[in-house]
Amino acid sequence: MSSTDRPHAPAWFDISTPDAPRARRFYQDLFGWQVDVIGGDYALVGGVDGRPQGGIGQAGTDSPYTGFVAYFPVDDVDTALARAERLGGSRVLPPTDTPVSRIAVFTDPDGNHVGLVGR
Repeated sequence: MSSTDRPHAPAWFDISTPDAPRARRFYQDLFGWQVDVIGGDYALVGGVDGRPQGGIGQAGTDSPYTGFVAYFPVDDVDTALARAERLGGSRVLPPTDTPVSRIAVFTDPDGNHVGLVGR
């Protein structure tokens, strides 16, 4: 099932933690996830048919957040982030290009972290 079949379903998750190796071991042991470390501080995890479903990264002093973030697919990350801010959200990670997509993170009015990922 694609994200167009379920347009509001999370497309990705990210766990940002002060101890990424510990978190990778924990979730690998808990869920049996495949863990593929890319670079020294980020790992792609989970996966269906060999495709990762999320990542676990090392949070540093300059990290915009720690904890769990679900990323929801949107047609335009910049437009969706601006809409979230107009509705009372607060920008945490500005629109950023990654090797595979454009992302952003905001907090909702209750302080929950929410991610946006371009389709």
